[in-house]
Amino acid sequence: MKTISLTSSLFFFFVFSKSLRWVVLSWPSPPRDSNITKTNRPITHHDPLSLNASKALRQSNFKAIATLLLVSPEIFLSSSSSSSPNTTLFAIDDSSLFNTSSLPPLFLKQLLQYHTLPLKLPMEELLKKPQGTCLPTLLRHQSVQISTVDKESRTAEVNHVMISHPDMFLGDSLVIHGVLGPFSPLQPRMHHIPQSSLCQSDSNKTIIEEEEEEAVPNFTGVTILATPNLVSLSSASPFLYEVMRRHILAQRLTNKDLASMPDKALLKTLDPYQGLIFTRRAIVNSSQCFMISGVEIVDPDMFSSNNFVIHGISHTLELPRA
Repeated sequence: MKTISLTSSLFFFFVFSKSLRWVVLSWPSPPRDSNITKTNRPITHHDPLSLNASKALRQSNFKAIATLLLVSPEIFLSSSSSSSPNTTLFAIDDSSLFNTSSLPPLFLKQLLQYHTLPLKLPMEELLKKPQGTCLPTLLRHQSVQISTVDKESRTAEVNHVMISHPDMFLGDSLVIHGVLGPFSPLQPRMHHIPQSSLCQSDSNKTIIEEEEEEAVPNFTGVTILATPNLVSLSSASPFLYEVMRRHILAQRLTNKDLASMPDKALLKTLDPYQGLIFTRRAIVNSSQCFMISGVEIVDPDMFSSNNFVIHGISHTLELPRA
């Protein structure tokens, strides 16, 4: 049987252990008592709304946000606690995002949510708001401010950043405006969006602390599916984290646990809308080979602790095509 070398094992452990905390905190956990094969997201990879919005962004040269809207649309959706299905996105100009690869993924997620409102606000409605109006964002306890409104020239600024492309996309539940820069300054080694003095936060606790507290009870153990192909992916690419969350199961399963599972059992991952299928096939000497969505486990239990276990798999799991 093919095995993964000790060097590869150490590499997998380093990469996944470093990234696991970011992934757990950055992506929503599977809904309780939900069927993972059923989705009720207003925007999905296959939704024409998402595709049309991404196309409009690309045509205006907002290519980075266009890609993220397709790869991880859930970042821009209202939280489950919000009663509004509507979204207004302030797309950041590409030139302002060129130097963000060194920033933690959790911070980038917060940055995008800080530019997303859980309400529909086309330019016509925005211009009716009085100057100084604070608008809620998807980033908990953080709001942005309409700092300048000029009805005569039909221009406006949010957090003193000009809306350069108003009504770039107008959908039934989604509005996108282009802005010249981020609403919060980007500095090296930033880990959370600083509290804005424009609209006072209603909590002294940082966003990092709250998300960590939520993540702790939701994840008591995980299973990591380590693949040698991971080294070929750029660590700064959003695609890497899309791949990784589908390679982490939302429960700790040792090889012994897998052996007791029924064939074709559904396994939940850190992507709440994408599950994996466990299967087995017989090989020589009456032994069995375990497969995860068609990919063989070649090095079971290559690392194990009380909180997680790592299995080596033969190659990267394929992602569903958009």
